[in-house]
Amino acid sequence: MATLTIPIDDELYDKIQALSWVKWSKVAQDGIQKRKILEVYIRDKSISEEDAEFCEMIDWHPADELPIKEEVIERILRSDKNTAVPVKDISDIFK
Repeated sequence: MATLTIPIDDELYDKIQALSWVKWSKVAQDGIQKRKILEVYIRDKSISEEDAEFCEMIDWHPADELPIKEEVIERILRSDKNTAVPVKDISDIFK
């Protein structure tokens, strides 16, 4: 297995040292894997079965990283904000 060494500033190093229980190599590996999956998803609009399993395991999907579409934002802004029902007691919820 190959090894990757990256320089970090002293402040970040101190923060990392304070979290000695974290497996930083796993954090970096997962981040690199997420980036690879995201790039493929943006290009192909699909992910492999293996990548889907990884995404499920970490509770993430590449679509989470994409910007919200303008039409979705407009639909949310147009939605009726007065649909809330006043609740005076917890039993009102279950009527």
